[in-house]
Amino acid sequence: MSSAAATHWQANAPSILGEFAELLAIPNVAADPAALERVAGWIQAAMTSRGIDAEVVSLDGAPPVVVGRIEGVADAPTIGIYAHYDGQPVAPERWASPPFTPTLLTRKLEDGGEEIAFPMAGEPVDPDWRLYARGSSDDRAPIVVLLAALDAVPKRHNNVVFLFEGEEETGSPHLGEYLAHLDERLQADIWLICDGPVHQSGRAQVVLGVRGFAEIEIEVFGPPHDLHSGHYGETAVNPGVGLAELIVSMRDADGRLHVAGLEGPPLSETELVAAAAVPDPEDLGFVVNPDGSYAERLLHPLLNLRGLVSADVGDAARNVVPASAIASIDLRLVAGQDPAQMIEAVRAHVSAQGYHLVDSLPTTAERLEHRRLARVTGIAGYPGVRTSPDDSMVRGVVELVTSVTDEPPLLLPSFGGSVPLHHFVEHLDAPLVILPIANHDNNQHSENENIRVGNLRYGLEVMVALLGGGDEPASG
Repeated sequence: MSSAAATHWQANAPSILGEFAELLAIPNVAADPAALERVAGWIQAAMTSRGIDAEVVSLDGAPPVVVGRIEGVADAPTIGIYAHYDGQPVAPERWASPPFTPTLLTRKLEDGGEEIAFPMAGEPVDPDWRLYARGSSDDRAPIVVLLAALDAVPKRHNNVVFLFEGEEETGSPHLGEYLAHLDERLQADIWLICDGPVHQSGRAQVVLGVRGFAEIEIEVFGPPHDLHSGHYGETAVNPGVGLAELIVSMRDADGRLHVAGLEGPPLSETELVAAAAVPDPEDLGFVVNPDGSYAERLLHPLLNLRGLVSADVGDAARNVVPASAIASIDLRLVAGQDPAQMIEAVRAHVSAQGYHLVDSLPTTAERLEHRRLARVTGIAGYPGVRTSPDDSMVRGVVELVTSVTDEPPLLLPSFGGSVPLHHFVEHLDAPLVILPIANHDNNQHSENENIRVGNLRYGLEVMVALLGGGDEPASG
């Protein structure tokens, strides 16, 4: 740890936790515009109280963003820092403590952690403590550690521009508009997306991309209404069986794709080498797919069956040939794939399996002419992005994290999840790197979300290094 980060944490960890608790006490559910306004106002006030030029900017119909600039040396690099301040919905009855009452535990709840009072000034702080609240890890932690780094480093070398968004949890529908509106203010040599967890092993990681997203619904039609299975089971087409066969024709049980046109672009040798160096997660609670490494598989597209409905089951089951069967599918796409084209590839595949495609419920004439009928609809979400491991700015981030942790971080070529980060590439034209700080077991998007206190300290170390003033400890 740099002298500035070490000195500041040792002297001020209780106050950092206290300020974080103040922020976490403001509800941040993405569906609550008034709450998001309060969070944005709190962030702006915290920045301006430290002498930083920060502004709340609003577009019609969208939660505000907080943008600003931290001045360093004129000819030094400019680093962009992104985080989001909105959070997932909460079901308070499922939480061990109220989701917007920050609660400090001696360790992880599942490991028998007990609630303790927040430390007072001068009291020791245990890195294994857990702070529980919605948004504690996803994704308000980077904001509070940047504030702490500003206190730790009064003289900064690097220039920093920041953007804190308020609708990431609803798909960032206005992020592109904001970036287009603010592009001149947000020019940077590299953008760091401070979101997500460190590796499951606890090691720091630098992530170079995310997968894109599209969603598809396939409905296979059978008879005009449910039919008695004994009378018509061999005569009428069974849409449940047909849909199951379609799914199997598109992918196997281990996720390998069999849809022409859905393959991803060729992978570079450096990407494959980087992925091979990332250890597989351990003890996930289920038998994992043995086909290749976890990190390497994330570099390929995925067709996932996320839901399947056809007639009834259990006590409601009836002896029928169902009238229809519906599958809900999410596509996880890699950089270089166009979501709309991938939906068309699936449509073409369904057609190639002998299905006549319709755009609405089949007409009587269509039912009499075609035995196999299906409807394929889709929503083309957004493309994936991936920065090359060979990029000089990536090497600089790896060196920076190494200076903090005393060992090279794991270089993960891509997260498996999807975030609309393509807007940064399209509007700001700068390399993009994801730099997570949260612990991997943070219950992201679930009840009892938490942040390990030691990961907050790691975040402070990273932010101090990013500001470029690690050997300039704050006085007092």
